[in-house]
Amino acid sequence: MRVRALALFAAIGAALALSACGDKVAVVKEATTEGPYIDVGSLQYQVQISRQLNPANVEDHDYLVGLPAAERRLKPNETWFAVFMLVLNTSSKTAHQAADQFEIRDTLGNRYGPYNVGADNVFAYRPRNVPPQSTIPLPDSAAGQGPIQGAILLFKLPYSTLDNRPLVLYVTSPKDSNDVGRIELDV
Repeated sequence: MRVRALALFAAIGAALALSACGDKVAVVKEATTEGPYIDVGSLQYQVQISRQLNPANVEDHDYLVGLPAAERRLKPNETWFAVFMLVLNTSSKTAHQAADQFEIRDTLGNRYGPYNVGADNVFAYRPRNVPPQSTIPLPDSAAGQGPIQGAILLFKLPYSTLDNRPLVLYVTSPKDSNDVGRIELDV
């Protein structure tokens, strides 16, 4: 995992070197697939992967830790859907607040917000002040060391929504509600 952390900070260093040379990198607000970074506020957001979860699967079961029992239950027409997020602060001097507003929208205009999970879920995305040249999740955290290496945003979706693609994740800046990025999810 140290290799991943070193690669991440090498990318940060390269971005800083480019900015020091006066080269302006375009601000990216939209991604048509998972993987590219988008800029929202002063941070960059990347969807590592998104997928349905199977609560009976050992790995997936751990992603649901901290949900109240009543919320954990799914109706026959529902599925848990996880978005694994990486947030990057490329600033060399300033900490920035991470987004706390996310929404999935389908092509019919249906909107879904993430569920709050308890403090005992070590994989959950938690908005916080991201120090300079740091990430959410931290590279040495359980989420950073896990198989996906992203902090989880957990959604409960009707199966029918999976047919209304593309599903798009909207990320809103905590400082400016007009600063919104969007990422098409690979469903």
